[in-house]
Amino acid sequence: MKKLAIFDIDGTIFRKNLHFELIDELSWRGIFSKDARKTLVQIYANWLEHRGTYEEYRKKIISTYEEELKGCSQKDVIDASRKVADFNKDRIYIFTRDLIKKLRKDKYAIIAISGSPIEIVKEYNKHMKFDEVFGSVYETNGKGIYTGKSIFEPVKHKGHLVGQYISEKGLTLEGSAGVGDTESDISFLKMVSNPIAFNPNLNLEKVARRKNWRIVVEKKDVVYDMGNFKIINPR
Repeated sequence: MKKLAIFDIDGTIFRKNLHFELIDELSWRGIFSKDARKTLVQIYANWLEHRGTYEEYRKKIISTYEEELKGCSQKDVIDASRKVADFNKDRIYIFTRDLIKKLRKDKYAIIAISGSPIEIVKEYNKHMKFDEVFGSVYETNGKGIYTGKSIFEPVKHKGHLVGQYISEKGLTLEGSAGVGDTESDISFLKMVSNPIAFNPNLNLEKVARRKNWRIVVEKKDVVYDMGNFKIINPR
């Protein structure tokens, strides 16, 4: 029976945020308004300057996307997603890149769960080649036009999603691994045998310390292993 490895994407594999980059591209193309980009740049600056939290930044990305998406063509979003994924395909963290290579060598089934839209997640996975990916799904009207309504947000149900996937695919959590960077990843990290809090925000760091999870921080070209687990060391 195959072992399972679960990854978040934004801030865990990809060094930036796919959702942000997609909104930026759609704004430059005139599909989203220029105000959408201005809003995100401001909330991002607030986070960088410690006038806001990462969670506030993440939530603003989602709300801005939903507001702008209504009436847009799915084809336009897929085209923009392809451009963003192709441009950013190599902008990944050293630690998770090497860990994924090792997990593949050890025959793990690898899945990724992201709060970013499924269109950009699927395009990104053409480069990453995970066994399965999950992203936020937005409703269309049957003619390829978005209604603006969200119909599936995996960021709210990551643990439940993992449970369903294991059951459907006949996988095991024995020897499993999980890597995430925010509190939205806690629900699957607490399920796996070897949880890794990678570049964690404060909320995840507190939980990881309390539960004695492995904590890894990558800064520039140096990886700092701050936890106690020594299960997988790809470097």
